[in-house]
Amino acid sequence: MSENCNQSCSSCSEDCGERQEKKNDFSEKPHEMSSIKKVIGIVSGKGGVGKSLVTSMLAVSMNRMGYHTAILDADITGPSIPKAFGIREKASGSEFGIFPVKTKTGIDIMSVNLLLENDTDPVVWRGPIIAGTVKQFWTDVIWSDVDFMFIDMPPGTGDVPLTVFQSIAVDGIIVVTSPQELVSMIVSKAVKMAEMMNIPIIGLVENMSYFKCPDNGKDYQIFGDSHIEEIAEKHNLKVLAKIPIEPKISAACDNGMIELIDSDWLDPVAKVLKQME
Repeated sequence: MSENCNQSCSSCSEDCGERQEKKNDFSEKPHEMSSIKKVIGIVSGKGGVGKSLVTSMLAVSMNRMGYHTAILDADITGPSIPKAFGIREKASGSEFGIFPVKTKTGIDIMSVNLLLENDTDPVVWRGPIIAGTVKQFWTDVIWSDVDFMFIDMPPGTGDVPLTVFQSIAVDGIIVVTSPQELVSMIVSKAVKMAEMMNIPIIGLVENMSYFKCPDNGKDYQIFGDSHIEEIAEKHNLKVLAKIPIEPKISAACDNGMIELIDSDWLDPVAKVLKQME
């Protein structure tokens, strides 16, 4: 080691025995004032399968069990979390950092829509800027005493999922799918990406799985036969829950009242997450 060493190994050409350079380490630490116990990513291989819905309902379910939950909305170009919770106020900050907005029941939320002047303003940014914004939601936001943070990720296997998997210490992911065979094929891509990144896969949740007729009580597969069991067996995963097509869910999201949904569809998922404490 040179006597003029400044410990900046990444910019040094000397091949000494004291090098401390970490290769390919993109991990980021959360804000120094943050306290986050478990981070769960909610992913899908395709848009429109109900990933944000599952994220919201899981945060609500765990909150009802007495845990302090939070949602990091990483879907920058299509944020829907604030709408589901009826949040209209904007995020605030100080010289210390940015503060998430609390929902009616105390769930912490950070989404790009909480920073935009108007909810309908489009986010016309290139991939690196979008990925950088998601990273800032982790490093610059003060997440206080969070037991479970749920990250609502955009669909696919692009910049943002890659940034989240590389930068944030994710404890596990839940993959959301729907019954269509095409979606099942795309979900396999998301599962394989997680496996490549060595991210634990907690299990699968199928949305729009069936419709229960109120007249005769029978279940109907509106989108055809489910293929989730095949995916689960192929990748040695668990099917955690199946959510039906239920008009009251859509109404609750549209009216910003997701916290008032009374259901037990995701109770099995909540029990699995509780075991991760």
